Amino acid sequence: MVVEEYVTSGQPVGSRHLVERSGLSVSSSTVRYELAELEERGLLTHPHTSAGRIPTDGGYRYYVDSLLSERSPQSELLALDLSVAQNEVEEALEATTEILAGMTHLLALASAPALETTAVRHVEVLLLQPRVVLVVLITSAGEVSKRVCAFEAPVDSGLVSWAREYLNERLEGRTLGPRLLRQALDDPALSASERDFLAVLRPALEEQLGRGDERVFVGGAATLLDTTHGSELDACRSLLSVLERRAATLELLRASIEERRPYVRVGGELDNPALSRVSLVGARYGLAHRTLGTVSLLGPIRMDYEKAIGAVRAAALELSRFVEEVYEE
Repeated sequence: MVVEEYVTSGQPVGSRHLVERSGLSVSSSTVRYELAELEERGLLTHPHTSAGRIPTDGGYRYYVDSLLSERSPQSELLALDLSVAQNEVEEALEATTEILAGMTHLLALASAPALETTAVRHVEVLLLQPRVVLVVLITSAGEVSKRVCAFEAPVDSGLVSWAREYLNERLEGRTLGPRLLRQALDDPALSASERDFLAVLRPALEEQLGRGDERVFVGGAATLLDTTHGSELDACRSLLSVLERRAATLELLRASIEERRPYVRVGGELDNPALSRVSLVGARYGLAHRTLGTVSLLGPIRMDYEKAIGAVRAAALELSRFVEEVYEE
């Protein structure tokens, strides 16, 4: 109850206040004794001798563990409509972070499936101009990459048609990895003209391989500081500074991707001194047999954990339903 009162008011919680707010049939002195016991156990502290108590990191940890033990996904907390995504995973992730940030006033992050979890749906090779060819690669996750390839001499339209058929025959329905691409483009059975033509297209396909690094969608960064006040401003500034570094952001999300249930990291548990006054609430989403990514909320350590946990639980559930439909197509 101390955590809930402190999260709501931002002020140290005293024994008299607890008795008045809760309607407990005990005296303030009894509550004061219990608060002192909790302080002895490291769950509470007080900023001044005569002030009320505030939770420590350990106190928050104890509190969120009790929330995480509740099995209800509380899906009613999140009206997540992914119909606008039209089978595009990236659009679904972007919509998710915007909705989460809007309802919680925290920073929302969602990691996209890595390329190695997706298969090639279709490869299109088009002759735009006599010496210009467009390569379009569409993955099973709905991602589309395009690249224009320039040739030194006019291109044989027959080679363009052949390349389209050949690449779809070799790549369609398969996971696009370096080995598969090398086998397709360096096949010794190809003629010299075919190999030369594919050599010009190679960068377009390798560019998609380069996108295999995890991508992160962020919502709420523009308004986070507008909704934060007092001493928590410094924590949020540190958080935004960390997010500017891609590697640090990915590390935040990777650290807990193996968690089977929703998780919370409080302050020092994030193993980053710059985030000592920040908490992360997250959950993973994906298919029944494979995790594809995570959805998380980041904000001051004094946050509404019950709402945040319910929100990421619901978001992960909806995202899992969405990707199941996309990947089954």
